[in-house]
Amino acid sequence: MTGQSGRPSSSSDQPSGSVDGVEPRWLSEEDQRTWLALGSVLLRLPGALDAQLQRDAGISHFEYVVMAALSESPERTLRMSILAVMAESGLPRLSQVVTRLEKRGWVKRSPDPTDGRSTLATLTEDGWDKVVASAPGHVEEVRRLVFDPLTKAQLRQLNEISRRVITVIDPDDRCLR
Repeated sequence: MTGQSGRPSSSSDQPSGSVDGVEPRWLSEEDQRTWLALGSVLLRLPGALDAQLQRDAGISHFEYVVMAALSESPERTLRMSILAVMAESGLPRLSQVVTRLEKRGWVKRSPDPTDGRSTLATLTEDGWDKVVASAPGHVEEVRRLVFDPLTKAQLRQLNEISRRVITVIDPDDRCLR
């Protein structure tokens, strides 16, 4: 059990909190407020984006991410393994989603002619049309939820903050290029 500052609350069965004899760097009250606010955004923003896409386009946010990644790729085609990395997904989850997209005629799979062990996913013309039709509502919701509440200076700060955090998490992240 943790208290307001992230410190374990007092209880006789709670560990001391030290790791290898080093006391943890507990969050200050301001740090805790910041962490809780960020956590709330991280938990709620995907759901809000998903709700808009479900309501307006009949697709999930994950389906949109997959189709958008394909739409921005040469020949609208990617290896499934690369698409999984781009969509932050495991291959089993991606395969299930691509199966649903195939049933709707938006994506097709084929063997990779350069490597028979790999499978390619290709966005069809109907899939392209779906992305093009879905994009305006999606970008408007992104603007409404993230960009509109912030000033230009805050947006620059958000960009810098996000880049610093992702550099620690994954220095090779494609968004840093």
